[in-house]
Amino acid sequence: MGIIFEKYRTGINLGGWISQSKYEKEHIAEFIKREDVERIASWGLDHIRLPFDYPVLENDSNPFHYLEEGFEVIDKTLAWCKEFSLNLILDMHRAPGYAFYNLDTNTFFTSENDQNRFVSLWQEFARRYKSEGGNLIFELLNEIVDAHGDTWNKIARKAIEGIREIDSERYILLGGSNYNSAESLEGVDLYDDERIIYNFHFYEPFIFTHQRAVWTPLKDVNIEQPYPGKIAGIDLLKKHFGSQRPEQGKSLTADTVFDKAYLENGIAPAVKFAVRTGKQLYCGEYGAIDNAATEHRVNYIRDINEILDKYGIGRACWTYKGKNFASIDEAGNPISKELVKALAKV
Repeated sequence: MGIIFEKYRTGINLGGWISQSKYEKEHIAEFIKREDVERIASWGLDHIRLPFDYPVLENDSNPFHYLEEGFEVIDKTLAWCKEFSLNLILDMHRAPGYAFYNLDTNTFFTSENDQNRFVSLWQEFARRYKSEGGNLIFELLNEIVDAHGDTWNKIARKAIEGIREIDSERYILLGGSNYNSAESLEGVDLYDDERIIYNFHFYEPFIFTHQRAVWTPLKDVNIEQPYPGKIAGIDLLKKHFGSQRPEQGKSLTADTVFDKAYLENGIAPAVKFAVRTGKQLYCGEYGAIDNAATEHRVNYIRDINEILDKYGIGRACWTYKGKNFASIDEAGNPISKELVKALAKV
């Protein structure tokens, strides 16, 4: 199965800590602590995916000069992971000139300076962590959106070559150009390098995983979508979206059933890619919003994990704390013991 299924079989994201936040010192000091990493290990998970935004490590006013206080957070997280026998993925969630949630103002795909900063930052990681082994993986960029894919392929190649100049052994995660969708893997360049792992995210069906999410088209659609179950509120959905669902152009029909077979069909493009290419796969994000009933979130996570296990795909659930997808409450207790069991099932 390779390193992913051996060492990165079942993990969790630390979203909202040094990514998608205000980067304030108090927040960084308090949001995640040693006891959180200890708790994650106690759940039976084997790794953490750590999303980070580049401003934690580099100021736009002083590019190519790196902030030691930002690297200290990563060093500390890596040390905690070692202490509790966890592996770590470093995921660049926001790059110079790029954020997956701010597409209208991105300059990453047209700015050579942004791209050079991106490559240089990864080279800095390669230098600093060259002594680490399979306990540490680099994920180039989160949820890329490049209409044609060609530009992302060229930038990713530069970053991989830049890392390889310094560290020929580092495992690197590479995703497709449409929010890391399973379908977009077919457009990613293939490398004759067993240490390049191919990454996708999975949030289907969107109507369930993002129900009533305020940052999505579903914010005004007040339905409670179960899992498993048929599409709920079909008339209300059609009123807002016509005959098409608010994701991926799929048809709205009252007869559609969201169940394990539906999920496996959604993951099928990634599986087909792996079969065709012989490449290892990793699912860096999946999960369901806390607007969904806890029982249904548990059902969903359990089914996803069983499908990914079937195909030897490691994964990290979104997310440990906050960000509307939390696995713990404000007191640090699991939302549900059954949720933890579903996350850690091996």
